[in-house]
Amino acid sequence: MKKQGALYAKKLNVLARKAIAGESIRTITDSGLETVNEAEEGDFIVTNKTSAGESYILKPDVFQEKYRLKRTGEGGMDEYEARGKAVALELTKKMLAQLGLPDHFYFEAPWKEPMKACAGDFLAAPPDFSEVYRIGRKEFFETYSKAE
Repeated sequence: MKKQGALYAKKLNVLARKAIAGESIRTITDSGLETVNEAEEGDFIVTNKTSAGESYILKPDVFQEKYRLKRTGEGGMDEYEARGKAVALELTKKMLAQLGLPDHFYFEAPWKEPMKACAGDFLAAPPDFSEVYRIGRKEFFETYSKAE
């Protein structure tokens, strides 16, 4: 990723709210269930404004770094402007073959749960490479553009 990845900026606003400790979130993208995660005290539930409307959990420090309140919404879901960037790399069939991986595989997400990845998806990381996660192909192109 460090050699071949490119820097992208999130271009869509998101909806978010404070999580309830112990709340379980199933992240479902256009290609199906991606992963499951359980919220801790102080976490945020973020919902992308994509066609899949996938939700996920972020730690408070990461959330504050990546998002800025745009407007207060109804039902506890506020709209936030995205300010985050990610280094991303497409998982091509050729790359997966070179790594000895099948077209569909699972890896351990930063929250210690399985995360699905498929050929055509993107692996992404914050610019400091503190974690690596998957973004489904359709959702990637709906939410990211090359950073300037």
